[in-house]
Amino acid sequence: MELQPIFEAARRASRPLAAFAPAATDDLLGDLAAALEAQTPFLLAENARDLARMPTSNPNHDRLRLSPERLRDMAADLRNVAARSSPLGQLIAETTRPNGLHLSKVRVPLGVVGIIYEARPNVTFDSLALCLKTGNACLLKGGSDAAFSNEALLAVARPVLERHGLPAAVATLLPPDRSATAALLAAVGYVDVLIPRGSQQLISYVRDNARVPVIETGAGIVHTYFDAAGDLAKGQAIIHNAKTRRVSVCNALDCLLIHEDRLADLPALLAPLATAEVQLFADEPAHAALASHYPAALLVPATAAHFGTEFLSLKMAVRTVSSLSEALDHIAQHGSQHSEAIVSEDAAALDTFLNTVDAAAVYANASTAFTDGAQFGLGAEIGISTQKLHARGPMGLEELTSYKWLVRGNGQIRTS
Repeated sequence: MELQPIFEAARRASRPLAAFAPAATDDLLGDLAAALEAQTPFLLAENARDLARMPTSNPNHDRLRLSPERLRDMAADLRNVAARSSPLGQLIAETTRPNGLHLSKVRVPLGVVGIIYEARPNVTFDSLALCLKTGNACLLKGGSDAAFSNEALLAVARPVLERHGLPAAVATLLPPDRSATAALLAAVGYVDVLIPRGSQQLISYVRDNARVPVIETGAGIVHTYFDAAGDLAKGQAIIHNAKTRRVSVCNALDCLLIHEDRLADLPALLAPLATAEVQLFADEPAHAALASHYPAALLVPATAAHFGTEFLSLKMAVRTVSSLSEALDHIAQHGSQHSEAIVSEDAAALDTFLNTVDAAAVYANASTAFTDGAQFGLGAEIGISTQKLHARGPMGLEELTSYKWLVRGNGQIRTS
């Protein structure tokens, strides 16, 4: 399939979209939410066709699955985005120069945003909502695993876009094959930025092969450090929530670091994980502390390979450390700069952890499950950036804008 005409259409559609009235965009998003809810049976039926092709043992199966509750959440996210103020035209800075030139720095759309993602149909509407609100056209390249689900979602969206006077090209679903990915990576002059969402393999491939700018949404290798001064009840709840709330997401806990002075509390700390049948890969001291308390079938000696692994399943590594400094060194070596947490009642330890850990989101006495655009008050997210240029952490509306300088004069010329 020749994709250049599609890219050209997206570029053309992005120009009038930038001038679309904010109130009209909000009405459109509200209608999209209503259409999503009204079409729940159709969307679930199409999603079932995708699910039937994927083994339930695949970590992506949970990410792929839609349910009435998840569709209601998607509709709520659309309404949340509509309720937020548009960043477009927002004045970032202004000044008047000695020569009388008045300069203002204002937010503008990026233009055309390409999103490459795997078995995550929710990304289709999250991306559409955020791009519409920020005046960006979007080119959606979903994976073949979610082909039926993604096409169904766009089938619901197209009539709504048409009723509001927008061309279908403001949101285009590309073919799910790899040739479309290659074309999108090389769409110089048509695509302003690419955002990959998925496995580390996908993200690395996009970063290494793209000829257009990329914002990385890296894998989440997530740690929680239980300090010598950690509160047992808080730690128990935080660890259980971070690990088991939803195992297939990038903010799920992968490795518990525990201070050696608290090994006696480890069985109680992890007791809820046994009930959830979480398999543990424990280093020697942790394994000894758990041996007679944790189910033997779920307790395995850790190897070096278990540290620095994003499990995306009911599995977790456990490592013993002798100090906060050792915990920080472990995170620096094995983390992915996504989300990291400490459980402690020591104010100095909390401050050191928060100020030292290099990650997009750093937590003190809270679950890493909160690393999410909606939870951060952004309405929704288009991804969680682990890089440092332009955007970092959950990317909402502001992160889908750039800026330009508006210069107003009265005949000034430069003479030097």
